[in-house]
Amino acid sequence: MRQIVLDTETTGLSAENGDRIIEIGCVELLGRKITGNHFHHYLNPKRDSHEDALKVHGISNEFLRDKPEFQVIASDFLSFVSGAEVIIHNAAFDIGFLNKELERLNLGRLTDHVAGVTDTLSMAKEMFPGKRNSLDALCDRLGVNNAARTLHGALLDAELLADVYICLTRGQNALLIQEDSVDQVHHESTDIDLSQFDLPVIASTDQELNEHLNAMATLSKSSGGHVVWQPTSP
Repeated sequence: MRQIVLDTETTGLSAENGDRIIEIGCVELLGRKITGNHFHHYLNPKRDSHEDALKVHGISNEFLRDKPEFQVIASDFLSFVSGAEVIIHNAAFDIGFLNKELERLNLGRLTDHVAGVTDTLSMAKEMFPGKRNSLDALCDRLGVNNAARTLHGALLDAELLADVYICLTRGQNALLIQEDSVDQVHHESTDIDLSQFDLPVIASTDQELNEHLNAMATLSKSSGGHVVWQPTSP
């Protein structure tokens, strides 16, 4: 199935109280590989970002003044994600904002357009209970290079999350590969005709036989004679 890793940046924390999306970034996965196909836009929210939000994403209000509003890119966005599984970290947050933007345009909800939503935060909490599971923490734990992430950015975060998601789900994939490999090795070994080989028989030396007998005697003594290689007295 086609998968889309998605992230947004916003003017604040509450879509219900009028905060808006200012950046949206999407990265495409096919067969668990990043294809290079992506969707990315900065957006004019028609309001200023909260001071705390500015500290997180660093996207100034002035920079966004000449950017398109969400309604301009809505059709292209829905075309990009249509029918795909959408992967989001802390999905409830981003979906809440996307639903508000779509509802303003009478375009329904995000789940009306996609095959499903996977929340990597929920996945991480199940895999690493009691640990920090922010995107930065997961990058450190899973060996994903996030050196370029000095501030939050939707496209960069989506790219990092794609790598994190692949790492989080690699175990199942590796298990399937391992099972396939075992089956293949078993199949190949049963097809080998050993009669075509002249296999040497290497006999034990007298010293090796004596050392073996001494070791067996020691084991028999230490177990009180309860050993499987010699019968017990009737």
